[in-house]
Amino acid sequence: MEKKPTREEALALLKKYNRSDALIKHALAVEAVMTYFAEKYGEGDLEKWRVIGLVHDLDYEQYPEEHCHKTKAILTEEGWPEDYIRAIISHGWKICTDVEPLETMEKVLYTTDELTGLIVATILMRPSKSILDLELSSVKKKYKNKNFAAGVDRSIIEEGAAMLGMSLDEVIQETINAMRAEAAALGLEGSA
Repeated sequence: MEKKPTREEALALLKKYNRSDALIKHALAVEAVMTYFAEKYGEGDLEKWRVIGLVHDLDYEQYPEEHCHKTKAILTEEGWPEDYIRAIISHGWKICTDVEPLETMEKVLYTTDELTGLIVATILMRPSKSILDLELSSVKKKYKNKNFAAGVDRSIIEEGAAMLGMSLDEVIQETINAMRAEAAALGLEGSA
């Protein structure tokens, strides 16, 4: 019988498979963004959105060549619900899976996963090292520079924004807002 995993169980599982502080902070950032968007869209099951954001890169540190596929195997073995697993592996659409994001939750994860990385990279280049004084224009300037955070696939962010019916500016601003709300937990308060 499938049971709904709790945040505590998800965090323990994340830490079982990931030791990298950067990957854990990324997971926490995506969790914060997913929670924010769940509230924005009036979703009833915030815990589900949080948990999915938290473990979306579960396999990335140990199994980068099997990204999403190993997560599916691990979560299936752990008895996670199929809809959780599907949502998580859909963030690898066109990259490492053929599972298209269809539900709003899946589209948010797909769109904001890469974006959180770009935002953190932008913050780390700022004198204040803080999200608290980060403006949309600063992220947009870095976004346009293809050499900056070159590993961030901007086409995914743009496609995801379109799937959500949002402008790029709106997606970036809402993601900043989500991460700003959890600045302390994400270590992004800096000196602002």
